[in-house]
Amino acid sequence: MLGLKRNILQSPGALSQQTINSALALWNNELKKDKKVSLNDDDRSAMLIAAREAVAYRADVTATSVKPEMRPADFASEFDTLLPQKGASASSVIDDLIAIAGKGLHGHTSPRFFGYVCGGSMPVGAAADFLVTSWGQNVASSWESPAAAVIEQTVCQWCLELLGLPSESGVGIVSGATVANTQAIIAARDTLLQRQGWDVFENGLLGAPDVPVLIGDAAHSAPLAGVRYAGLGLGRATRLATDDQGRILIDALRAALEPCKNPPLVILQAGQINTGAFDPFQEAIPIIHDAGGWVHVDGAFGLWAHAVPSLRDRLAGVDGADSWAVDLHKWLNAPYDAGLCIVRERAALVSSMSVRGAYLPDLGETWEPSDSTLELSRRARGVPSYAIIKHLGADGIRKMIAHHCALATYLADRLRGEPGIEIMNDVMLNQVAIACETDEKTTRVLERIQERARVYPSHGVWQGRQIIRVSVINHATDHEDIDLLFDEIRDANLAV
Repeated sequence: MLGLKRNILQSPGALSQQTINSALALWNNELKKDKKVSLNDDDRSAMLIAAREAVAYRADVTATSVKPEMRPADFASEFDTLLPQKGASASSVIDDLIAIAGKGLHGHTSPRFFGYVCGGSMPVGAAADFLVTSWGQNVASSWESPAAAVIEQTVCQWCLELLGLPSESGVGIVSGATVANTQAIIAARDTLLQRQGWDVFENGLLGAPDVPVLIGDAAHSAPLAGVRYAGLGLGRATRLATDDQGRILIDALRAALEPCKNPPLVILQAGQINTGAFDPFQEAIPIIHDAGGWVHVDGAFGLWAHAVPSLRDRLAGVDGADSWAVDLHKWLNAPYDAGLCIVRERAALVSSMSVRGAYLPDLGETWEPSDSTLELSRRARGVPSYAIIKHLGADGIRKMIAHHCALATYLADRLRGEPGIEIMNDVMLNQVAIACETDEKTTRVLERIQERARVYPSHGVWQGRQIIRVSVINHATDHEDIDLLFDEIRDANLAV
């Protein structure tokens, strides 16, 4: 019995209907010994069908078109829009999902997907995610979900060590960088106001002292959203001038700090979305701290470079900040969704996030997941990252990041030799910004590449020009994939 279960789990891609039926028959015989049935035949069949399809999909991901066959408008006739009045079998529902949804799946897990900054959901992480869903743990409380809570606490400690950040920092596992930035900005807001004698918890923000916000004019939208969600007002934020790579100018920072009457929140960036550039942390952070300010770093993908000794000098001083936001579903290639909110002073994070109801278990010595996030009820989204780190090890993660950066440089070097193609950034990380002779041509070249769907870069705007943006971040991407991307860009440039 147990041996058959192991065979099914170890070789799900080889599952046949006969194998499934055999497994169900054996399980039924076992169940006769126990009247309490947790799973019926239909439930088991649905789960096994889903597992088989998941393996088949991932095994075929490089052989299929990177773009979806159908876009949202095309799906209107594919899905029943009427509320079903009667149910259907679990296995038939899964069969229908597989048949219909496949036409609208984007190749985000493909090593030839170079759009936006999307990690490829590493298989070992996806496998761990199967378990997370099946376990069905609500990780609000370590007492009620001890295994998940301790696993996630381990992930947090491992990531602090990997990223070279203070080991005593508070960490919340969240859905991604937008929430991570928001939480850190809320913690900064509360701390800066507390230092001025204002209690946000009791008094709210109405009538509170001013919290000046300074942020680069090439910042990503995620921390801007955080400023808005924290009630600090985007229109009140001071935008700092940046250089041609998106790095803030120190003179602009000094000039903006000078009129600040209250301690400011300054948001810096590790990895500009178009260029991969880093703000000058080593010079900027001491200046901000001298002004009594809080430094937050949006490091959604770029902060991972601090884990690699050969890249660490590019963001020297970043560990001196007060808080950081980083994604796990980007460069760690964890399944969506997962990110980290990291705050140097753990008490600042916990005091801003935790609201304990009388019905919750008492606090103990164990780290409490819900004390570091806005969410109370959530899935154990940190478990897949535990599996990935355990699988790759620190050396494997560092090697993967360095490999991606080398591939980005390799692509840029090849494209520089092509007439009519310009590399718009200094390639210092994994991002390559590409422009053709005119904006119109850049747009047409990208459209042709995406339509052919052998590879998939995405669009962007940089320095007032339309660009083709390439992000090399999938765990499986290699030189062959980059050579194919080069061929597609070159051929499209010549064709249009």
